[in-house]
Amino acid sequence: MDEQGLGHRLQVARQAAGLTQQELCQKAHIAYSTLAKIERGAIKSPSVFTISQIAEVLGVSLDTLLGGSGQVPAGPPAKRYGRSKTGVTFVYFDVNGCLVHFFHRAFTKMAADFGASPELVETTFWHYNDAVCRGEMSLDEFNRITADKLGVPAEKIDWLAYYVSTIEPVTEMRDLLTWTAEHYRIGLLTNIMPGFVEAMLAHDIIPRLDYAAIVDSSVVHAIKPEPQMYELAVEKAGVPGDQILFVDDSRSNLMAAEHFGWHVLWFDDFQPVESVARVRGSLELAEPGTPADEPSRQEHHPQPPVQLANPEPTPILPAPAPTPAPAVEQPMAPSQPAYYPRPPEDHEDQTQPPY
Repeated sequence: MDEQGLGHRLQVARQAAGLTQQELCQKAHIAYSTLAKIERGAIKSPSVFTISQIAEVLGVSLDTLLGGSGQVPAGPPAKRYGRSKTGVTFVYFDVNGCLVHFFHRAFTKMAADFGASPELVETTFWHYNDAVCRGEMSLDEFNRITADKLGVPAEKIDWLAYYVSTIEPVTEMRDLLTWTAEHYRIGLLTNIMPGFVEAMLAHDIIPRLDYAAIVDSSVVHAIKPEPQMYELAVEKAGVPGDQILFVDDSRSNLMAAEHFGWHVLWFDDFQPVESVARVRGSLELAEPGTPADEPSRQEHHPQPPVQLANPEPTPILPAPAPTPAPAVEQPMAPSQPAYYPRPPEDHEDQTQPPY
């Protein structure tokens, strides 16, 4: 079965029917996480019974969704999204540290439940986290190892359940994400364990919106700031790097994205109001009549050209033979990109995870 093709045809048919993912789930009596995975092509050989239920609600044949001779009905004209004054047409958001606060409460709760130290729980987590986020280690294996470290039965540890029950959304980001989705194509670009994105969507921890791309590290087998994540993200976005804005809380992740020509913005979940204001300001729309498929009037330069402090030409005046003067170094204009506001050095919290 062509899972990617099925997901695309299902999404087109759903949009043609004028249904959101949540509305389709309610009508077809299926879980939101199931539909999201099918549309992303993340379920290998999904149940024909489930696809049949979906086809019935959408008013198309099963053969049509499975790629037979039937035609997916044409939907309404594609929505025309905007372009920012700096040329952005697509916005990627990180999850942990941007859409939700970090999950230290899960460490504390797990430690309290089993009489272990929070340090042991957290040390174990970070030792194996990258392998799980890359999809190199299963979540079941991670749970078993954690149970061994804490000296408890394996069935007692369910990291996904602890995560979902303790995670706190960044409430200010919810409105921002919804507003951004109205004007731009959006996506998620995240280092995360298998099934966590679907769980957060299913529990409405992050908004259920029509994400044009979800780059889940556990699915693509790479993590930020590795180049593969950004290369795949550009491919999924379908636009050049200089039209992408990336919002993340990690400097290293942002610097890697900037290397690919992206616009970047650092998010501080300790100061979400100020961070959201910066994102909104950076996404100020260009004047009407400049759709996303036309060049913007203002091009983005990740590294602004160096300028002398006094660019005006100095008149040459007649004078006696000049005496050599010591060379004076002209001050240079800042080379820091406008989209990467660096936080004060003393603010950086070394205890925060790198994604």
